[in-house]
Amino acid sequence: MSRERVLALLRERQGEYLSGEAMSKTLGISRAGVWKAIEGLRQEGYTISSAPNRGYCLEDAPDRLRVGELFGLLSDAKIGSQLACMDVIDSTNTECKRRAMDGAPEGLVVTAEEQTGGRGRRGRGFQSPRGKGLYLSALFRPNLEPAQVSDFTAWVAVAVCDGIEACCGLRPQIKWTNDIVVNGKKLVGILTELNIESETNALDYMVTGIGINVNHEPEDFSPEIRDMATSLSQILGRTVRRSELAAQVILALDRMYAAYPEDRAEYLAKYRADCVTTGHQVQLITPTARRQAFALEIDENFNLVVELYNGKKETICAGEVSVRGMYGYV
Repeated sequence: MSRERVLALLRERQGEYLSGEAMSKTLGISRAGVWKAIEGLRQEGYTISSAPNRGYCLEDAPDRLRVGELFGLLSDAKIGSQLACMDVIDSTNTECKRRAMDGAPEGLVVTAEEQTGGRGRRGRGFQSPRGKGLYLSALFRPNLEPAQVSDFTAWVAVAVCDGIEACCGLRPQIKWTNDIVVNGKKLVGILTELNIESETNALDYMVTGIGINVNHEPEDFSPEIRDMATSLSQILGRTVRRSELAAQVILALDRMYAAYPEDRAEYLAKYRADCVTTGHQVQLITPTARRQAFALEIDENFNLVVELYNGKKETICAGEVSVRGMYGYV
């Protein structure tokens, strides 16, 4: 853990020299402990210069998700107050739920360099190649009834757009309910899972997983989704530092959760402005049928209001909705 604390201090003062003595006093570890941490970081690929009477200076760092990269940026946030940065994991959502069942407090964020069993909605897999994307899950324990959090994922979608915009200067759009898209291609998947206490039907916890395609090249996607998916690096024409994106997304989640559910008007207005579904022909997909409709608006509860071809209006609270012109629907 000393290595993470040293890294956090160097990241906070990147480009400046910090003496070993000052770092030792600030962190409460020995000078030898500081030196050992510096050497360990160098072996991991961090470029740290040293100079007599000046100390150590972080000049360059590999793109890795780890506590030392994020801790200083999230020091005042509730979401991200605890971090578990994994290397390879089956699923950040699964790991976050395991820790939640063991009593982890809300605010825990789990990240991974690679997921071997990443999951999307309706049991679909989420492709998670190593070092390419941002795969994270956050734990929430709101004092609300299950019915009161039905719109939570829509709020998360707005927060993810906020975080991407803060990091990259690009604001993506939302395909109802919770796909984040750019130019009609999928950029982000979001999956929220709830645990209800069986005896009381009270909400125990929620885990929201977010998977962002960050530095993927087309060949990083399987052939069946290659034409439907995109990444930030493909859109921007440059690589994006995942730790910086992670920090901005977590901070946006923290602001969102502090506002939930009181600031509904603000987040509803953002959602409506970001939503790419309204004003388009859509397909309403169920396990047994597909119906054509026209998406009219997002109502006060973040539901989708559509007009069927017989002229009747219908409110869609959940389910699969395809938008003409996206994901191969023509």
